[in-house]
Amino acid sequence: MPTRKQEKVVSLKDITVACQACSLNEICLPVGIENKDMERLDAIIDRKRPLARGEHLFRIGDRFRSLYAVRSGSLKTYATSEDGQEQIMGFHLPGELVGLDAIANDVHPLAAKALETTSICEIPFDSFESLSNQLPSLQRQMLRVMSQEIHNDEQNMLTLGQRSAEERLAAFLISLSNRYRRRGFSSTQFNLTMSRGDIGNYLGLALETVSRLFTRFQNEGLLKVERRNIELIDRQRLCHFSSANCYGDNPDNT
Repeated sequence: MPTRKQEKVVSLKDITVACQACSLNEICLPVGIENKDMERLDAIIDRKRPLARGEHLFRIGDRFRSLYAVRSGSLKTYATSEDGQEQIMGFHLPGELVGLDAIANDVHPLAAKALETTSICEIPFDSFESLSNQLPSLQRQMLRVMSQEIHNDEQNMLTLGQRSAEERLAAFLISLSNRYRRRGFSSTQFNLTMSRGDIGNYLGLALETVSRLFTRFQNEGLLKVERRNIELIDRQRLCHFSSANCYGDNPDNT
């Protein structure tokens, strides 16, 4: 069984690798695109310096200029209430696009913050839109990603609206498991880069409830937790308990 790759600080050399050589190119970019067309896509992508933990990629109200692909690390997106409280809307892993929700109104309705050292590929939208008009495979990929975003929102509403606290946390863990599996990592051992408080915020649960449930799941032999490292010992049982899609090719984008 493969194990999840060890986390490391990404160097500038690492993030200057072209799309053709990137291990994520079949996840966040079109499959089957010709090399000459991939070079055209490569030419518009800006590989920015890595974000430090806690650093913002963009803030609420920032003008929309680009889409972003997570190359390594992870992000959280969140809204803020009138009194300044955060409401976490999602977590984003390598190979996932961020900023799609800003296309409609040309401003970012959410903020995006790094949960750890995170490298990003920035894709200027005007250039991307122009290129996608010339490359049908790029258009199809964008439509597929947007459709998946809608599906994810629907699944999130179902998780938060109709499930118990235990089912919510179980579904969240299975969702992460599916997403790591799709990216070539282990589906049973991975790091939780988000805090227990962030998980509770996202799932609509108190921090104490999340901590209690992790302890309960561990005592019942469903998983093992060591700091932020988690091992799903009985993944099938956890999956059955959550009523989640255990091995879907289109995992819930939590």
